[in-house]
Amino acid sequence: MTSDGSGDGPPNINPGATIREVGPYVLRTLLDEVPLSADGGHDDIKINCVDYLEANLYVGTSASELLHFVQIPPDPSDRSGQPVYILASRLCPQYAETPGTPNSRPGVQQILLLPRVGKACILCNWTVTFYSLPELSPVFGNTIVKNCSWIGGIDLNEPPLDDGSTERTGGVTILLSLMRKIQVVRVGDDARAFKKIDFSGSTLSVRRDSIACVADSKSYALIDVDQQLKIPLMSISSLEETTSPSEIGHAQSIGADTSSGLLRSSSSTGNRTSSEAPTHSRSTSLGGSILDSIRRQDYRGSENDDWLGRHPSPQPSISPRPSMERASTPNPMSLDKPLPAAPSPSGTPSQITDPRPKPSSVLLKPHITSPTPDEFLLVTGTDPLEPGIGMFVNLDGDPTRPTLEFTRYPREVVVDSPPSDPNSSQPSSTQEEEGYVLASMTKEVDGSLQHGLEIQRFDAGSEPNPQKYWLTAREAAPDGTYGIRSLAGSEDTQFDEIVQKLSQRRYTPFSVSISPGTPDPSSTAKTPDSRTALSIEHLSKEKELFDRNIDSQDEESLPEEWEANRNAEGEEFARQLAKTQARLAVWNGSRIWWAIRNPLIIQLDAALEAACAGDVFNPAELDRQAIFHTINSIRGRDPHTELEFMTYGYIRQKAGILLLISLLKSPEDKQFTDNEVKALEEVLVESGLDPRVVLSLIPSIRNEIIEGPRGIWIYGGVRRTADEYLRSREFQVTSKDSVGTLEPRTMHFLRKFLGTWRKRKGFGSVADEREVFHTVDAALLLVLLEVDQHSPKGMGKGGVVRSELYEIVDKGVDCFDRAVDLLESYHRLFVLSRLYQSRKLSSDVLATWKRIIEGEQDVGQELREGEQRVREYLTKTYSQALVREYGVWLASRNPKLGVQVFAEDNGRAPKFEPAQVVSILRDEAPDAVKYYLEHLVFGKGHTTYINDLMAYYLDVVVHDLELSEDSRTLVRATYAAYRALQAPKPAYSHFLRDNAPPDNEVWHSRLRLLQLLAEANDYDAAAIRDRVSTLPDDLLVPETIILAGRERKHNDALRLLIHNLGDYDTAVSYCLRGGTSMTGAALSERPSFEEQRRLFNVVFHELLSLEDLSDRIEQTGGLLERFGGWFEIDDVLDLIPDDWSVDIVSGFLVGALKRLVGEGREAMLTRALSGAQNLRVNYDLVVRVKEKGPSIEAPN
Repeated sequence: MTSDGSGDGPPNINPGATIREVGPYVLRTLLDEVPLSADGGHDDIKINCVDYLEANLYVGTSASELLHFVQIPPDPSDRSGQPVYILASRLCPQYAETPGTPNSRPGVQQILLLPRVGKACILCNWTVTFYSLPELSPVFGNTIVKNCSWIGGIDLNEPPLDDGSTERTGGVTILLSLMRKIQVVRVGDDARAFKKIDFSGSTLSVRRDSIACVADSKSYALIDVDQQLKIPLMSISSLEETTSPSEIGHAQSIGADTSSGLLRSSSSTGNRTSSEAPTHSRSTSLGGSILDSIRRQDYRGSENDDWLGRHPSPQPSISPRPSMERASTPNPMSLDKPLPAAPSPSGTPSQITDPRPKPSSVLLKPHITSPTPDEFLLVTGTDPLEPGIGMFVNLDGDPTRPTLEFTRYPREVVVDSPPSDPNSSQPSSTQEEEGYVLASMTKEVDGSLQHGLEIQRFDAGSEPNPQKYWLTAREAAPDGTYGIRSLAGSEDTQFDEIVQKLSQRRYTPFSVSISPGTPDPSSTAKTPDSRTALSIEHLSKEKELFDRNIDSQDEESLPEEWEANRNAEGEEFARQLAKTQARLAVWNGSRIWWAIRNPLIIQLDAALEAACAGDVFNPAELDRQAIFHTINSIRGRDPHTELEFMTYGYIRQKAGILLLISLLKSPEDKQFTDNEVKALEEVLVESGLDPRVVLSLIPSIRNEIIEGPRGIWIYGGVRRTADEYLRSREFQVTSKDSVGTLEPRTMHFLRKFLGTWRKRKGFGSVADEREVFHTVDAALLLVLLEVDQHSPKGMGKGGVVRSELYEIVDKGVDCFDRAVDLLESYHRLFVLSRLYQSRKLSSDVLATWKRIIEGEQDVGQELREGEQRVREYLTKTYSQALVREYGVWLASRNPKLGVQVFAEDNGRAPKFEPAQVVSILRDEAPDAVKYYLEHLVFGKGHTTYINDLMAYYLDVVVHDLELSEDSRTLVRATYAAYRALQAPKPAYSHFLRDNAPPDNEVWHSRLRLLQLLAEANDYDAAAIRDRVSTLPDDLLVPETIILAGRERKHNDALRLLIHNLGDYDTAVSYCLRGGTSMTGAALSERPSFEEQRRLFNVVFHELLSLEDLSDRIEQTGGLLERFGGWFEIDDVLDLIPDDWSVDIVSGFLVGALKRLVGEGREAMLTRALSGAQNLRVNYDLVVRVKEKGPSIEAPN
């Protein structure tokens, strides 16, 4: 069956094409071959009418036969079995033969089933007969009603009987359309006519309560059966106004015969002559097949075969009542007046009573249906080849909705309201607010005729571009018209397509059977992207271990038939959702179908299938715009049933798979836009499709999939789509490609898609969570590594991708071992170290940093100041073993930095004792010992290690001076440069520090040595002097001076300061400090004045012995002027050469005289103060004595 959404005409039917049911209805076979002829020798017999009730199918044929079929249910064990219908009886209903008009036998025209009373009314050759249900035994004494054109008028507002109910009511009221009247008959235990309505020529009636909408050959009207009122409505043909406009819509009183009685048999009524027969033309095919003579000929030439296009004869002046006869023979012959003959092929009536007929006009078949309890739908038009108009009117005849337009004037019209069962597989009423109108018609398409059903919604008239669907049966005869009927009963059925699509099936992406013609039968197996063979081998072993151990308890509990049982459970669940009811029958030729509401899932799935060009799965030809349109059609809808919920998920999953394939295989001129890629990501995420299915379609990335012991389970329809792609040549030729061959757009799509999925960790709704997120993490990491290869090198330069890469490893991954292999294969050691940090694997972090620092390739080059980071990390670890291992390693590479590891006071690991550290460093990092000792001595003030540290310094300095002539020359040049400086000049220690070459270990060691020597520390001065004495005296002069001062050899120290260094200021400081230091260390006690005087005298003598006269005069004069107080004037005058000018010592002399005058004045003042103090004491004594008064001492 085919269904097309276009209202312009159906597509050409290709018998070899895939049938895609995108419309709201589908046809399912009810009976494939109806045995229309008992002997099979008549090919011109057609089906006129069909009805169904409680597993009984009734078929009326143009051969005046009523076929009764009984349903044989399928074997309950066969889930896919279909019921079988067997022919129970072939009944020839009684009818009144009309003499002289052998051509007016349309056959069985109507089947009216009355389940409430267990009766059936059959209209055959204008004669009504009554039978019991379901076996069709004659009832009411073979009562027949002749000259009847329609039976119906059942109250549609009466609720239907429950399925299987045997309750019978008092009777059912029906309407019989007779020649001059409408007979109101109550059928129960008998058939009793209790009212006759004066309405001649009626051919159709539909009733709601007491309001019946009826039609004659030209117009429609509403009749109140109880009140005997009539409201004329519009004409059937808009070209022929049969009712005055002033009468339309106004109630009119009509006469009625209210006499009642049993329907009379033929024995109580005499025969009527043929002259009494009515002469108006009546169709010979009401309720039967239409256009049954159309063949492969021009439509205009065949249209005259249809009664819709005939020319009517004038209405007769009189018409007799119908005869009520009881048949006395199996095939009674009525002697009443005959019915009019069938129209001739040319459209001329068989009987012409008026020799001057009115101008011919086209009569259209009336159509009345009732879509709702308070509405009727009427069809009008102008010509069978022109469009028809459907008008909705209420019970008062007023319009209720916008009109419908039929592409051609229909042959048959039925309405189908939405299902009320919320568990039905049909679309819910919340989405399908209206029912559908189905119309049988023939349309001209591309110069040829096509028969089918046009379907549109009740409210299609309110749409600017009404959507119409075209439905045909693939097996239908190309020249056969379609009949359609709303049935008295319904049949429970199910859509096997839903079961196939929604049943969960195990998806095995690495064992899909290969279709013929593929280049490599093994190409769907896992193919290594293989950055390194070792990585893939490790991955394979990891997956085997993972599959074996991830849930050993579950694996042990899996029975042998667990997969088959799960399949069966999934099918049973899907069958519950696939159930529906069929109430419409469609027939063509000898075939009958159910017309069933097409579930939304089948409609949307058919639309997705239509997006695939042809029947061959060609990814490059996918119509992605059609797929996006299908997805958008359900966007924003909230599911109201479980089927709807699964439908939306299924459609999104399948659409996502198709769009992903299109993304992978789109040609250059059809690339996805950014918005389309984003939409694809949203669809896949919202669908809830297992991300492993998505990854299975992408070369190399699919290698990261972990299936687990239970495998991957998805909808069967989705699995079929994925399997088709994996079998296709398009996949086979790229299945071995590396991940680097993927388009950047695809890589970024995967990055975002997998990143979104990773955020679902911990959600209980994710099935097989461990396997899923193991796969997601591995695939995402692989994608990020591949994309980040093209990012700038260095920390903070990788942008968003680098940040995401850090985030995934920092937060931890489920696929830890695989992540290690991937990072190793991409040489991303720094990222690997962050991964180890997320697991608090300190030893691995440090080992990885060590590899980077030692020069192993790290593509990202993100580790900056690696040694410093190692030192900082060691302060945070609790492992003393790691601190020792990597502290020693760091000390070997960078002694200054390495010793900070052992010197750290805020570290978390237990601290090492200093002696232990010294021992470790001496054994494993000897170059770092000096720095650690510096930390102990200078940083911590541990004087215990001063001798060791000074020994290290001496070794460095002495070893350098012993081996390097340049060093010796440099030292001597330094002394000479300092001596050459003009006064004032800094102390030599400052000069030495300011002029030390940067990063010169020898100079640094010498400065540190001088610092330690000058401080008041307890060190072995003798040992140091012995070590210094191994060098010439002019090399380590400052060291010698300090040692001489420490040994109280002040004369030697001052001599070296003045003559060897020329550091006169330091010599003065030496005297003031009592010979303790040359670097300004704090004094333990102030030297005495006499000690200072003695030292100044030594300096005075040494200055007088300077070789350079100018220096001698300048320095001597300055010393005497500044520090004259420490010299005796006599001693100075005795030592000053006589040839020196008095100006040289004038300052000293003036100062000496001032001191003498000052000393005299001080002595006078002292004496005066002493005298005053003496007077005060004497006065105090006198006062005290006076206060005490005299005292008498008794003699002994």
